[in-house]
Amino acid sequence: MTDLVLLSHGSFCKGIKESAEMVLGPQKNIHTIDLKEGESPEHFQKRFLNLVSSLESFVVFTDILGGTPYNVAYKSLLSAKNKFALYTGMNLPMIISYVNGELVSTTPNLTQDAKEGIKFVEAKYENSSDDEF
Repeated sequence: MTDLVLLSHGSFCKGIKESAEMVLGPQKNIHTIDLKEGESPEHFQKRFLNLVSSLESFVVFTDILGGTPYNVAYKSLLSAKNKFALYTGMNLPMIISYVNGELVSTTPNLTQDAKEGIKFVEAKYENSSDDEF
């Protein structure tokens, strides 16, 4: 399985990995690097490069476009010997889709799967009963 590296501000990446493992079971090929408050981009980059230097093949998901985790990954992508896929805006449906794709050897459309996981749900209570849930 191609390794998955999750990068985020704070512990978001650790929490989303835990949530994915609740659904999918333990995932030894998912790695997290959380940007700590006050940590310099240079130190975060060192931690990122240290991790990925030990991986043969990997994909990177980051929390938000333009943030330090994304910028570090993008900078590494531009200069790296190992090329990797980089996605930003990670969410749980995206991670589940990625892992499932790896398990059945398919290539999911991660950006589409991430978007499809976003829905606006409007509650309408006036004509509903508890039996409908």
